[in-house]
Formats: sequence, structure tokens, C-alpha cells
Amino acid sequence: MIELNLYESVFAKMKNFLCPAQKSLPRARKSRAALVAEELEALYPAAECALSFEGDPFRLLIMARLSAQCTDKRVNQVSEHLFAAFPDVYAMAKAPLSEIEAHIRSCGLYQMKAKNILECSQILVEQYDGKVPADKKALLSLPGVGEKIANLMLGDVFGDPHIVADTHCIRIANRLGLAASENPSQVVKSLEAIVPKAEQSSFCHRIVWFGREICRAQSPRCADCPLCGKIESKNHLSGRSKTKSVT
Repeated sequence: MIELNLYESVFAKMKNFLCPAQKSLPRARKSRAALVAEELEALYPAAECALSFEGDPFRLLIMARLSAQCTDKRVNQVSEHLFAAFPDVYAMAKAPLSEIEAHIRSCGLYQMKAKNILECSQILVEQYDGKVPADKKALLSLPGVGEKIANLMLGDVFGDPHIVADTHCIRIANRLGLAASENPSQVVKSLEAIVPKAEQSSFCHRIVWFGREICRAQSPRCADCPLCGKIESKNHLSGRSKTKSVT
């Protein structure tokens, strides 16, 4: 097990500051993750994906690709028009590249994303009968699909929870001392070791909502953070209780 002081020394040298509630959290990373997960669940019991994919695996796959360097809010808006024009994988596979580009231009990196979307759709039609594969290796072979998208698909569509290391997850895991790297694969490994398998997808969805609303990249609302307040209050009461039991 990596000692917490290693995490502190690593991130003292990096741009991500540590959460003010760090000292109130358990030093053991599994215990720390359990407490954070408990409080996040209280804040966000639904643990829903921020992408409005309407239960359609193909939509989630495309929307996840669009989300690279783009907000979920923008992706949801753009996707309404994209899927109105090309409602399923078969229509998307036949779509002119220029029309896909026009629909997704405001998402950024639109030329590469449009190329990936078209090629991915064509592969799904030609090799998978128009269905999104449930196998991680097969998912990773699709154009534009990396570990983040593959893990999202496995957890949200196929009931196989995984850690989804998006920017919110990476930032907050580091701030809370649950990980000690800005490398997505390393963050995945760190969180897989301390977050129970069954809870991994929900944990990451809650992290996203928490990152958007409270623990933002710029100007985080630390003074208003309900997570910090609850943890500090819980530890204060626990300390008082222990003191009384001793006397």
C-alpha cells in the first residue's frame, strides 16, 4: 500500500491542490475512499450519467466520443440535432462526412470526431450487426474509443462497473488523495484497488456531478462544499464520542 505522505509530496509539486478536508479523512486509502463514496452517494443518490443517451448504447458511444474536450451540456445539445438527422447506426453509417461535421462543429475537434463517428458506425454495421459489442477488446478496436469510453460503455450499458477516468475523476481523486497521478490509466488502477467493483461506475458518475457543481477545476467552492463539511463534522463527533468513552 502506498503511504499517504507519498501522495502529499507528489502533489505538493503539481498544480492540483489538495482538498482542505484532507486531514479529516482516514489515512488508509480504502477507508478514505469508502467515506468519500458514502458522502457522495448521500449528495447524489441517483448516480446518473451526465450524457442524455436515452438508454441507447449507440447514442452513448457517439456522445462519449463527442465529449472529448467538450462539456456534457454541449454534447447533449449537439446530439439532439445529430440524432434527429441520423437516428441510428445504419443512418449514421451512410451519412455524408460533411453533414456529420456540420452537426458537431461546435463540439470542437469536429473533423477527427466526425471521421471516427462515421468509421465506427460503418464497422458496427459491417462486423457487429449494428450492435455495440460488450467486449472491452472489441470496444477498444473501434475508431476513437479509448479506455475511458470503453469503461463507460461496460458500466452503463452492459452492467460491468468500471472506473471512468475523465477530467473530473482525475482531478478530484488527486485532490482527495485517492490517486497520485494525472495519467488516466494510473488513476484507473489506483481507484480500482480501493473502490469496490460493484460501486465503480456509480462512484465515477457522482464524481462528475460533484466536479461540475462544487469541486471545479477553476475556483472550487471549498467553503460551500457539503462533502468537506460532513466529513469534518463526522470526525469531530467521532472524536468527542471516543473522548467520552475513555473518561
